[in-house]
Amino acid sequence: MRWLRVLEKLETLDQRYEKLNELLSDPDVISDTKKLREYSKEQADLGEIVTVYREYKDVKEQLDGAKQMLSDESDPDMKEMVQMEIDELAPQIPEYEEKLKVLLLPKDPNDDKNVIIEVRGAAGGDEAALFAGDLFRMYNRYAEAEGWKVDVLEANASDVGGYKEVIFMVNGKGAYSKLKYENGAHRVQRVPETESGGRIHTSTATVVALPETEDVEVDIQDNDIRVDTFTSSGPGGQSVNTTMSAVRLTHEPTGVVVSMQDEKSQIKNKEKAMKILRARIYDMYQQEAQDEYDQNRKSAVGTGDRSERIRTYNFPQNRVTDHRIGLTIQKLDQILEGKLSEIVDALLMEEQTSKMEQIGE
Repeated sequence: MRWLRVLEKLETLDQRYEKLNELLSDPDVISDTKKLREYSKEQADLGEIVTVYREYKDVKEQLDGAKQMLSDESDPDMKEMVQMEIDELAPQIPEYEEKLKVLLLPKDPNDDKNVIIEVRGAAGGDEAALFAGDLFRMYNRYAEAEGWKVDVLEANASDVGGYKEVIFMVNGKGAYSKLKYENGAHRVQRVPETESGGRIHTSTATVVALPETEDVEVDIQDNDIRVDTFTSSGPGGQSVNTTMSAVRLTHEPTGVVVSMQDEKSQIKNKEKAMKILRARIYDMYQQEAQDEYDQNRKSAVGTGDRSERIRTYNFPQNRVTDHRIGLTIQKLDQILEGKLSEIVDALLMEEQTSKMEQIGE
């Protein structure tokens, strides 16, 4: 009975997809920028599930036809050929059904967006900054493997290497959907190069992943933002230029503050700072809304609690453990080279399973 309801939902989505095709050819819609954008996005969102549903219907039709032919056919050789076709088609049906169930799960509206990632060295001093640099490099390599582009927005390098703080944008379809799970505290266990006694030290770095937002998604009034300009500074606080190119934006209603001095141009620094400010305010509003639905925070794969220790990187044992799902992989060297897919896929699967259980309940 439940699958029949799923099929009804899929048929409704298929009909809506066809209706959107008609609407997108309507001159009135084409001349209306807002409607054109809205309908185009809705059609793009439905594209994958409609394609898979139509493939499923085609295979099901072929299978039903073959079964009917098998019952009607009397020739042994022909029956054998038809049975071979059934044996090939039948296993595809449950595979399509599972895929369609996953595609019907509630989707995070931010999943297709670019992502702004903030990595900061936390507990551990110089070693924490070095580890923050390792994480930045890991995300760079992963983005490269996925065909995404990385733009550094702000970088505060440590004197010993690594970063006290580095903020960067990952540009690519679906970047947020895969990197949103990185939110939280990352712990490293290793022997620092400066440690003569060979003792293992534990340090941490924090990661925040924010979806890039558009102007229409969060209402920020110009008169709510205080803009301060100052000269940019380098290590130790010394001024690196004499122009007032660095920018500090303060959103007074929320108290969110963003400083930017990476560019020599004040205009470019302000543009970058606005991207981060908008993302942080949007995230703040999302967190407040999510607090009302506390059960979302209790799932194995949380993306909200920034203080949660989510992962440990143990160098002596070449081991990475994701504490949210109890996953341990003896491939630390490969993971730090950006081969994150095994962890990301496991987290995605856990989230999908949790959603299916909630729907079932």
